[in-house]
Amino acid sequence: MSKETTESARPSGSRIRTQPTVSEAEAFVTDAIGRGALVTLFGECTVEYDGRAISELGVGDRHIMLKPDGTHLVHNDEGQKPVNWQPPGSEHECRIESGSLVIESVRTTPEERLVVTLSTIAHVSAFDVEDGASIDLSGTEADLKQRILRSPELIEKGFTPLSTERETPAGAIDIYGKDSDGRTVVLELKRRRVGPDAVGQLSRYVKALERDLHADAEIRGVLVAPSVTERASALLTEQGLEFVSLTPRESPDCDGK
Repeated sequence: MSKETTESARPSGSRIRTQPTVSEAEAFVTDAIGRGALVTLFGECTVEYDGRAISELGVGDRHIMLKPDGTHLVHNDEGQKPVNWQPPGSEHECRIESGSLVIESVRTTPEERLVVTLSTIAHVSAFDVEDGASIDLSGTEADLKQRILRSPELIEKGFTPLSTERETPAGAIDIYGKDSDGRTVVLELKRRRVGPDAVGQLSRYVKALERDLHADAEIRGVLVAPSVTERASALLTEQGLEFVSLTPRESPDCDGK
């Protein structure tokens, strides 16, 4: 199959690299994790697990999958089950150590750590997945925005939206409003579970407004999404930002309201 044919057969939102260098793969995977993509790699690697038990796998050719919900799967060429894995709720991190690509997934409850060290990388890909079975539940950020504009009390009692896509030097704020005490409120909307990148984005908007508004202005930053990772939750607390659990479409099982 020609390269042109292969490219045209890719699903929308996919990125694929064959035989990347370690530095190329590190940048690729880090970007994909940050935007919540599903990542797969194939290469020669070792695997270490430290948690309810301790295990190691020596050098071998394996397929690695990182899911946006924190799942980390390691497969070899036998069987339907992974040879090692981390469950949903883990935090993925990618880095370079001693010339190899290291992918580490950690969760805190219970404490578990899975580390894959790739000495060679044959293939890496990232997919912005839209599962047809879940689209109806998750909806879009536009759906989430309209839901809040119709029912501002979903954020909190007394919240009043004033504008959408308000421009700042850091970018456009999804929803700009005031709370019942007259304080400025910045809402950053995400349609699915998010990590530290979303917290950083919200923080930049708040700081940009702090520079633009008068010195006495009190600005609240609120991240609105179905859920956040543990690391994102910790960052929100550290930076004095807030979180409201809300899905784009009404779902009693998901909304924190």
